Amino acid sequence: MWIKIATVLVLIIIVSSLFSALFFLMKDKRGNDRTVKALTVRIGLSITLFAALIIAAYFGLIGHSL
Repeated sequence: MWIKIATVLVLIIIVSSLFSALFFLMKDKRGNDRTVKALTVRIGLSITLFAALIIAAYFGLIGHSL
């Protein structure tokens, strides 16, 4: 159960990082790198979540539910 909660929390953080990058893209007129940093965080979290889900499936922590 804790894996589902952690997955949902990480997905919420990923989406919030995406929207913060959009906000920085629209508001920053000076060309700051906050947009790039927000998108880098999003990509890093996405890759980490994907790897964690693969590892959890390998060790049997998550499985098929029909």
